[in-house]
Amino acid sequence: MLVNVTCTTFSVAEESATSSYEEIDWVALMPEDDLSALMNRPEFLNDIADGSAEDSLDSFASQMLEDEQAQRYQSALVSTRVIDAFDGKAIRIPGFIVPLEQNAEQLATTFFVVPYFGACLHMPPPPPNQILFVEFEEGVEVENLYDPFWFEGTIKIENHESALGTSAYSLLLDNVMLYEE
Repeated sequence: MLVNVTCTTFSVAEESATSSYEEIDWVALMPEDDLSALMNRPEFLNDIADGSAEDSLDSFASQMLEDEQAQRYQSALVSTRVIDAFDGKAIRIPGFIVPLEQNAEQLATTFFVVPYFGACLHMPPPPPNQILFVEFEEGVEVENLYDPFWFEGTIKIENHESALGTSAYSLLLDNVMLYEE
């Protein structure tokens, strides 16, 4: 059973409604060479402790300038390159909400959908080709940022910038449901 989130109430959605959406993984939205660059990160990054003073782009920028693999990795971290075949495609994808704007009822009406919890909030944002921008007038109640959701809608290729990140795609949202496998 799927649970739709509309305004502040939950309603039951028909199972067959999801069949018109192609379920995709986040990596499908990323060009292969960007994915390869991120999966084969420069070895010197393994020696940097998470959260340390050296754990910033500024501190290892000089090392990246001299290393082709590091340059490609850095480029993939901020890539707005997209997969054109997704433009206008109806998809279903799991993700987390990063609220950007709320209405008077405290429902998220403008938000990013990201592949993992904490993206844009407690850690660097995912690459722009791994962020979906959503404007949803009805709003979504986000009781807990840890809660994953399923999102169904139509992908559009367009960039959106915010202080919390940049997206290379937007999603014209039809349905949002609490995540259930």
